[in-house]
Amino acid sequence: MKVALTTLFIFFNVSLFAQLKGKIVDTDGQPLPFVNIYTENGSAGTTSNELGLYSLELNATQNSSYTIVFQSLGFTTEKRNVSVNDLPKTINITLTEASVSLDEVVVSTNEDPAYAIIRKAIENRKRNADRIAAFTADFYSRGIWRVKDMPEKILGQEVGDFDGALDSTRTGVIYLSETISEIAYQRPDDFKETILASKVSGDDNGFSFNSARDANFSFYDNTIELNAAIVSPIADNALNYYNYKLEGVFYEGSKLINQITVSPKRPKDRVWEGTIYIVEDDWQLYGVALTTTGQAIQVPIVEELLFKQNFSFDADNDFWVKRSQTIDFGFKFFGVKGDGRFIAVYSDYDFSPEFAEKSFTNEVLTYLENANKKDSLFWQDTRPVPLTVEEVNDYIKKDSIQELRKSEKYLDSVDAVDNRVGLLDILTGYSYQNSYDKWRISYDGPISPDIAFNTVQGWHGNAGLRFFKWYDDSQTRWLNASVEANYGFSDDRLRLKGSLVKNFNRTNRLRLGLYGGTEVRQFNNSEPISPFINTVSTLFFERNYMKLYERDFVQASFFREIINGLRLSVLTGYEKRQPLFNTTDYVTTPKDDVSYTSNNPLLPNDFDTPAIVEHEVWKTSISANITFGQKYMMYPDGKYNLGSEKWPLLFITYENGIGLEDDRFSFSQLRGELYQSITVGNKGELSYHLKGGTFFDADAISFVDYQHFNGNQTRVGTSSNYTNVFNLMPYYQFSTNQSYFEGHLEHDFRGWILGKIPGLNQLNFNLVAGAHFLATEPNKPYSELSIGIDNLGIGKYRLLRLDYVRNFYNGKSEGAIIFGLKFMGILD
Repeated sequence: MKVALTTLFIFFNVSLFAQLKGKIVDTDGQPLPFVNIYTENGSAGTTSNELGLYSLELNATQNSSYTIVFQSLGFTTEKRNVSVNDLPKTINITLTEASVSLDEVVVSTNEDPAYAIIRKAIENRKRNADRIAAFTADFYSRGIWRVKDMPEKILGQEVGDFDGALDSTRTGVIYLSETISEIAYQRPDDFKETILASKVSGDDNGFSFNSARDANFSFYDNTIELNAAIVSPIADNALNYYNYKLEGVFYEGSKLINQITVSPKRPKDRVWEGTIYIVEDDWQLYGVALTTTGQAIQVPIVEELLFKQNFSFDADNDFWVKRSQTIDFGFKFFGVKGDGRFIAVYSDYDFSPEFAEKSFTNEVLTYLENANKKDSLFWQDTRPVPLTVEEVNDYIKKDSIQELRKSEKYLDSVDAVDNRVGLLDILTGYSYQNSYDKWRISYDGPISPDIAFNTVQGWHGNAGLRFFKWYDDSQTRWLNASVEANYGFSDDRLRLKGSLVKNFNRTNRLRLGLYGGTEVRQFNNSEPISPFINTVSTLFFERNYMKLYERDFVQASFFREIINGLRLSVLTGYEKRQPLFNTTDYVTTPKDDVSYTSNNPLLPNDFDTPAIVEHEVWKTSISANITFGQKYMMYPDGKYNLGSEKWPLLFITYENGIGLEDDRFSFSQLRGELYQSITVGNKGELSYHLKGGTFFDADAISFVDYQHFNGNQTRVGTSSNYTNVFNLMPYYQFSTNQSYFEGHLEHDFRGWILGKIPGLNQLNFNLVAGAHFLATEPNKPYSELSIGIDNLGIGKYRLLRLDYVRNFYNGKSEGAIIFGLKFMGILD
């Protein structure tokens, strides 16, 4: 009976969805990759793979016969009639190169005829984009990444073999995944994707990150967002960026197609180069084959990006719709070379969907239950684009070793190698891991990047012990326990602190923590001075800007996303604050006209008066982080927030301190922050950061609890942008226990200005302008203006920035150069 039912099911399935397959070649017999194959009514579609192979599922219950269209850029479209009674069937196709001619074109001696066509396309750009205001469709995506000659170590760190992906030459596929989904779209930005099936090579619990939203690139938009905004060849202002040449015309049925070569006026602009195809009279896209560079998108490790999009005519809607898209890329960094490709196929469009009021929410992606549990037979029957030999072998190889690599015996053998003790581990650190039982214990040695110098502790360093336990393969639930010892050689003090933190999930991100011990901290809780920068500034320039106090503390924390877009955090506990004094005057290069200041930021020349008196408080901070209109993706293992492209982030914090022995140290503060980055087309990115707050009953509070502002006297910038710092302001000059407001504005032109200047445009620099303002009671306003150049560096390594900053306060003005070292965030 079971065999009979199985046979009946297979017969029923085959009769409903019968397969058409074959191979597509050119007239020389060479395989043609990424040819569009679709039914003329648009109900089904696919593309050929890199070997020219294709397969197409046809629904036998919808029609008794189909007209199949075979279309590829640069080739004459072919059609075949297929009866469902003949299926399954193999049809091999030979496509002939399209005959491109200029015979029908009236050529002007003053201007290439391509310009008239482009002007028409630009004139109709918005109308054509609006014609598909809403639709649903089926979507398939496949992504692959390959590497060649992968080194065994990068920056001293073991790379590994990517779970068996690399062969003996350190070459192989490091990522291969597929996605089948249903998508819904409604202008201007409503999007919903439901993942029906997901597959990751070598991980039967994995979830592909190929999504239709990430593949949703339209050249009808003025710019295409690829880290930087790349100007479309038919953007409103495209004639300022491109040269055009009509290579010829050909016919697609009765439609005349114009083949136009696109080249940049200035090679270093944020632009494309290649070929676009525009339909005469419709002024719509028939196809694109366009290339841009890593320099243009300002991702230096990327060598090149090649976009291909193919469109077909939908007679019912009188519009050319996107059928397929391929993105090819190459990359190179730290000696690693590689390439990759992402394929996207769209089919079964419905341009008259009946969307309800709640059809679209902030959830832009969700997975059906067991979407990642589909077996190989499902994929074999459903996958619209056949796998290549390389991809088949990768699935076989990684699936075969997957269970082995999860076994206790294998994991123990890997751990045995990784857990070997080195001669210097007692000084540099050591980690022991039990992968099968999912725990790791690590020792941080005293010789580490944490070694630094300040005038309170002298040379000081950390040593620590950490225990980390995870409860699932994706590490969504974990427990982290640590203890850390800090010793200062000059003050001869050993300080210990520890923590215990439990993360419960990746959906609402519930996290609880306990912390306690003794530590040295900067008065400004934001820690504006990097220990490394302070070490250099102190030892070599005798400028000890870092001011410190000591605290004994026991605290508890709570963090959770309450509802989408609203995250709540609470930190509460006991603190005992004590003053600290300089204990050393050691300097590497003494200067006669410079000497150290005291550790009292209010009295820099007074070495006897403490900045604070010893006191005890119970301090509580409650913060709400609000992201208006937050979009998110819901994966089976958790929720991934995407933020909001339209609205700012809002932070609201209520802080309360209770003096345990002296009520003078009690206070309350309410503060808020607003932050947003706005892409201004191809003109760059505008960022603003506004802060404000006020204190209550805080006349005699400790200097620790003042509102401090991020100044910078080192003349070295260490952040990627300067929307949270005043680069010429003394660190504690404007600290306040009253009302305050600060605002930062920065615009990164991303090459929009410098890219147009001959000579300079070859350097790929970015012009950056900024303005900064601070008002505190009872001081006069303080402000800064800045102009700078970002994306400085050599070759692919662009981690430097240079700014000229001028401040304005109390009728005086000073200027200075700020050297931006963006890599400092990595070191610290």
